[in-house]
Amino acid sequence: MTGPRQPIAFAQHEARRGAYWLKEAHAMLTAKRMPWLMLLLLYYFVAGLIDWVPLVGQFVLPVLKPVFAVGFLAAAWSQERGGGPDLKLLFQGFRSNLWALLPLGAFMLAGIATAVLATSLVDGGKLLEVLAGKVKLDETVLATGEVQAAMLFAAALALPVILALWFAPGLVVFHDCGAAEALALSLRASLANWRPIAVYGALVFFFGGVLPASATAIVAAIVPSEFALVVVVAFLLPYVFLFVATLHISDYVSYRDVFHADEDAGRTPSSSIDA
Repeated sequence: MTGPRQPIAFAQHEARRGAYWLKEAHAMLTAKRMPWLMLLLLYYFVAGLIDWVPLVGQFVLPVLKPVFAVGFLAAAWSQERGGGPDLKLLFQGFRSNLWALLPLGAFMLAGIATAVLATSLVDGGKLLEVLAGKVKLDETVLATGEVQAAMLFAAALALPVILALWFAPGLVVFHDCGAAEALALSLRASLANWRPIAVYGALVFFFGGVLPASATAIVAAIVPSEFALVVVVAFLLPYVFLFVATLHISDYVSYRDVFHADEDAGRTPSSSIDA
């Protein structure tokens, strides 16, 4: 007869650790660039097929996102042990703790939908009309400031959902947590590590938003308009794919750094990844 399960401990890091998560993830990507990009392309291909299914696809895909997230966690886990991000690992979540992962996706779908729908309390439904395509987002709509306020309100409401999901897939697959336990523990660990997460978020905003927007503006200013789009796509598309791949790997790096801070890389418990 086994005793009660020991509480799962987590580390609390300083702010600059958020930069480390991205740096380490980029190093892992650089070491196995093509396999990671192939894994990412396969994910988007499969996601596109799911989203293409009439009526249900757009609802099924968000529910399956934590399941696919385990695939990227498994790929990073494998790379640390001398393997690589094999394409078959993308479907690891369907073989490991599936029934604990699906509620995470349902929680995300419900949480984000609630945050978006609640914006009608702020702007009387203007943002919902924009998202539904009934109203065009132009200077006239933005002039009142109501839509911007609604966006900020939605982001504030969605933040606890995002934090609860931050480490949850890793906790399910590496610690065999149930969905509720994983969400609660992820939220606690995220709040305790709000400083590195804030730095991480700021860097993601810069490299994923500010930098590409600035590059696009520079190209538009110096390249003839008939060639500008081609130049932007040629240079930014590879950058975007590499950046997104880095973000997927950073999910594993941040999880390992918070929940296995006292262990060397390569010693993270295998749990159901080996299944």
